[in-house]
Amino acid sequence: MPQHRARVTTPSVISRREVGGFVLSECAYPPGLRMPKHEHEPAYFSLVLRGDYTETIGDTELKGRPAVLLSHPPGRAHAVAFHEREVRIFRAEVKPRWLERLGECAVKIERPDCFDGGPAVGLALRLYREFRESDTYSPLAVEGIILELLAEIARRGERAHERRAPRWLERARELLHERAGSVPTLSRLASEVGVHPVHLAHEFRRFYRESVGEYARRLRVERAFDEMTRSERPLSEIAADAG
Repeated sequence: MPQHRARVTTPSVISRREVGGFVLSECAYPPGLRMPKHEHEPAYFSLVLRGDYTETIGDTELKGRPAVLLSHPPGRAHAVAFHEREVRIFRAEVKPRWLERLGECAVKIERPDCFDGGPAVGLALRLYREFRESDTYSPLAVEGIILELLAEIARRGERAHERRAPRWLERARELLHERAGSVPTLSRLASEVGVHPVHLAHEFRRFYRESVGEYARRLRVERAFDEMTRSERPLSEIAADAG
């Protein structure tokens, strides 16, 4: 009789490391997996490497997809639904003693959040590289990157209570995402949203903590990363398309 392989219904740990009070891991989740509401004691953040899923935390719904970073405060119950293909996630857990030390510096992770681009995703990608290509100095680099990332996440939480970016600035950011393959000049972008280039440059850095050029360059890198995880195309072709 033909042998039928049993369907995998639980996640598998591909790799795991513990570095100075942080636990780093890469896990694979099978298609269609449903995880009912459960809690994690430590705070943690997840960088999606492959696949798509939906996470529900109270009234908040987060969408996980490649190159998106999700942050989770400690002890918050959540449920997860994985979609039609395998999902790979790189996760970093922050043990309670680190949260206590961060609290002394007024750094708090109090709300779930989703980062689709920005400095936080760039830091998470650097952290994943250190996790994959470890050497003698990786533990030091890992701690430094995680602390910088936690500060960025906490800063985002504080900015959520501040004035939102004006609509014209949000539109400028949307245009950069829409045209990640061919970035417009600063003058043209400013003209399209109806402001002076100097005003655009100043307000863009104030709200998004990067220049327009830095933001556009990072989008191209993230786009290439997404393509690498989704396709079997040669790296040379992906690099050429990303400029």
